[in-house]
Amino acid sequence: MSHLLDDRPKILVVDDEAANLQVLKQILQEDYRLFFAKDGLKAIELAISEKPNLILLDVMMPGMTGHETCKKLRNEATTSRIPVIFVTAMAEEEDEADGFEAGAVDYITKPVSPAIVKARVKTHLSLVWNDELKETRLQIIQRLGLAAEYKDNETGLHVIRMSHYSQTLARALGYSQDTADKILHASPMHDIGKIGIPDSILQKPGKLDPEEWEIMKTHPSIGAEIIGDHDSLLLQMAKSIALNHHEKWDGSGYPNGIKGDAIPVEARIVTIADVFDALTTERPYKKAWSIEDAVNHIRKGAGSHFDPGLVPVFLNLMPDLLEIRERWAET
Repeated sequence: MSHLLDDRPKILVVDDEAANLQVLKQILQEDYRLFFAKDGLKAIELAISEKPNLILLDVMMPGMTGHETCKKLRNEATTSRIPVIFVTAMAEEEDEADGFEAGAVDYITKPVSPAIVKARVKTHLSLVWNDELKETRLQIIQRLGLAAEYKDNETGLHVIRMSHYSQTLARALGYSQDTADKILHASPMHDIGKIGIPDSILQKPGKLDPEEWEIMKTHPSIGAEIIGDHDSLLLQMAKSIALNHHEKWDGSGYPNGIKGDAIPVEARIVTIADVFDALTTERPYKKAWSIEDAVNHIRKGAGSHFDPGLVPVFLNLMPDLLEIRERWAET
């Protein structure tokens, strides 16, 4: 018996006719691990236990039809994201519309063509892997952001709050949902460079001396280096935010002392969100400021620390921001 890992994708094939199962088995068995069911109930049971990557589902079955089975799979948390392709002799437009409404991603008509079955299966599996890749990348970014917070004696909740503040501000400024979501997902890495700062500096209870402060000011550049250069727009944005979130509108920030519109807008957005959350949260070295004091500080910093065009928009969002603060409150 072989002990080699069989990591071929799993496909669940559902049809009440044994002959149809046999045909699909012949077409797919070489490239995929196959599971078979002859009715909707068994299909749902196998989908939950085996978590296949794809389901090929007959429409006309006694008892629970394919459409009903598909709807149940969509409503079950563990199976809702598994793509379903209907394999059916019914090819009327109305039938197809019903199938897509039930949650199918595609149709293959009987009698099946081996080439079409292979091509459709391959296409939909590659879409699933793309989604998984995106999801995994997001998870890694969030975990790295959390790693930096642990080292800095802060909590992961800071990262969550400030990233939601940033997303909310981006939307209010008229950016698309897609761009606002990129800011939401990239901003948790803003302080990743603190991983490279010695604990003696990062966790010093008192004020840093000038030499220590110079070392602390290297964390944005270290963060940009850790993230690196990528084709991914998300990671490009994460690098930009990490490098520039301590730059100030008047050019007195660090690490490069750039000013005004030369600071990328995503970093200007995150700067306000980050400062607002830092001020209004208790830390080992300071008490939490009141919302009123934090608002006054940000208002006064417009044109020096902060982009003066962003400040009034941010402050107008205060009801939404306080809702986010409440939802992700420190315990």
